Amino acid sequence: MKTPDHLLETLSDNSLMLKVKDGDIDRLGLLFERYKKPLYGFFYGMNKDTELSEDLVQNVFFRILKYRYLFRGEGDFKTWMFHIARNVNNDHYRKNKLGKTESVEAWNERLGHSDIYTTQAQQDEELKMLSMAMDRLPEDKREILLLSKFQDKKYKEIGEIIGCSEGAVKVKVFRALQDLKVVYKQLEKHM
Repeated sequence: MKTPDHLLETLSDNSLMLKVKDGDIDRLGLLFERYKKPLYGFFYGMNKDTELSEDLVQNVFFRILKYRYLFRGEGDFKTWMFHIARNVNNDHYRKNKLGKTESVEAWNERLGHSDIYTTQAQQDEELKMLSMAMDRLPEDKREILLLSKFQDKKYKEIGEIIGCSEGAVKVKVFRALQDLKVVYKQLEKHM
């Protein structure tokens, strides 16, 4: 028995993915609509390339379809999906060994500034320096900051995605933030 379309919108991610696993492939479209933006943000934060990020989002959903039989529904779908996304990103760079380009505009969407006295020029400069500082971090530290601070993933989820304990994630995020602060201050001195 098919579920009416208006009720599908209320189904959990896991329920939808289990339908996909059972052969109702059309339901993957709903998951795509729910997660294309967060995935795009993750990939863009890693590679600063619009077209590549869009391609990698498509690759994630291709892999979800290809490996749907592996989804058991016991864990969180988002965690499973970001684990796949991480593998797609790593596989892409392993195959292509591409250099990364910088684009400051992407940070405007993710970062706000609460100080009403700060001018737009100061905000732009801070975003530029933050982007430069992020780009100077090793890929693993940049990835953990993107997942924790820009994708709002919980430490437990990140641990499941990258394959380590929640405590280890806390340490990695702390160290990545410390390194980011050092790089940012170095850039500030030279500006």
